Amino acid sequence: MYDLFIIGGGINGCSIARDASGRGLKVFLAEQNDLASGTSSASTKLIHGGLRYLEHYEFRLVREALIEREVLLKAAPHIIWPLRFVLPHHRGLRPRPLIRLGLFLYDHLGGRKILPPTRSVDLRRDVTGEPLREEFTRGYEYSDCWVEDARLVVLNAVDARAKGAEIRTRTKCQSARRVDGGWEVTVAGARGKLEKIRAKALVNAAGPWVSQVLGDVISSPAPDKIRMVKGSHIVVDKLYAHDRCYIFQNSDGRICFAIPYEQNFTLIGTTDEDYTGEPVEPKITPAETDYLLSAVGEYFNRPVARSQVRWTYSGIRPLYDDGASKAQEATRDYVLKLDAAGAPLLSVFGGKITTCRKLAESVMEKIAPYFPAAGKPWTAGSPLPGGDFSHSEVEARVADLQRKYSFLKPSVVRRLFRAYGTNIDRLLENARFASDMGKSFGPLSEREVNYLRTEEWALTADDILWRRSKLGLHLSAAEQEELRQFMKPAAKPKPVKAVIAAKKRARR
Repeated sequence: MYDLFIIGGGINGCSIARDASGRGLKVFLAEQNDLASGTSSASTKLIHGGLRYLEHYEFRLVREALIEREVLLKAAPHIIWPLRFVLPHHRGLRPRPLIRLGLFLYDHLGGRKILPPTRSVDLRRDVTGEPLREEFTRGYEYSDCWVEDARLVVLNAVDARAKGAEIRTRTKCQSARRVDGGWEVTVAGARGKLEKIRAKALVNAAGPWVSQVLGDVISSPAPDKIRMVKGSHIVVDKLYAHDRCYIFQNSDGRICFAIPYEQNFTLIGTTDEDYTGEPVEPKITPAETDYLLSAVGEYFNRPVARSQVRWTYSGIRPLYDDGASKAQEATRDYVLKLDAAGAPLLSVFGGKITTCRKLAESVMEKIAPYFPAAGKPWTAGSPLPGGDFSHSEVEARVADLQRKYSFLKPSVVRRLFRAYGTNIDRLLENARFASDMGKSFGPLSEREVNYLRTEEWALTADDILWRRSKLGLHLSAAEQEELRQFMKPAAKPKPVKAVIAAKKRARR
């Protein structure tokens, strides 16, 4: 008998599993695909307060998110780091005094201590003005953070497992029924084998499938609805040399970001479109690509062509259906619905990566009456795996590691530290020569592949290339195919009787 059964291995499900396990609850989490295989790996990769949410008067959400920026930065400085954003001003924007007021609130609502404050920028003299059109002469620069979104999910899952949670990927929930004061959940593993799991409480954190789970798996008579909003991104060849990001306001009132990405690229996004299809592998449309290219083309002094696009991705935001008239106006706040008619069922609607830890605390607060022996909140000051150092130490630690592992390229050591933090020593344990890393797939080694298999639930090449990392942008097609072949499961040996029978047939 588990205390908590969690449906969904995205950022919300894994954060809840981590928090609950750390309070002493026995947790089982089931994810139908890979961890972070849906919305949680298709974000704009930002830990941010949501500057534009101030216009919709979502002050509580903005304040909570602003506070969480620095909490998460302290918890995972290897996968989260500060970024500066440049907002070019033009006549179509709000008057300067109003923008200054908004940025003043953004600086002070969350009790900022680590991140630097807003400053005015003369774009005619500052390096950030060089890629922009001449008409943009003034702007503002403020702080937010970058995050490796899928790795944040995985690290929460790793920490939950370390605290006793059972994390099952490629495990689909077939049905969930209230039985004898608890829940009986039937799950199907990767090979279709059925298993029944008992739990005292059920958390539905299925993201875009949350309403579908309520209806099809739990058989709720009138499940709450979500508003599925698709956000698409494009990755293009690097557009400028400096390390700052841009936030552009489009003529339709929407926001578009241009962010330095993976050393050689620029990430552009996002769109906001209502979505009515199945949330499995949504794709960017040609119209969305044109929209993003046009949006940044209004600001940069050189047009961005479709031929520069190197990768695209789309995700479905499962927002609570609050009746907002436009997709971009629908609330990004999370909504928690508790059904206490028998064994407790809590469903999670919406949420942001930035507020994942706080959402998990809120879930635990709601179900606390059912688990009086559970521990108190603990995650605010606890580092995620590999994050037990200060963000200010990053460069010094990278330099030390480059000396320690001098048989590896400095760029490889930096990437490994940015992915695994202090756990890099576990990955590279006893490695003294390049040959100790095993087979090479470009910048990826057999040793790292095996680590991801044993420690982070990676089963396929795509798990590694696009979720545990973004090496899919850096490996050649041949290297990717070689990795796919390497990761194919070994063929099951045929039974001896079958081999003998086959030989007899061959003799005939």
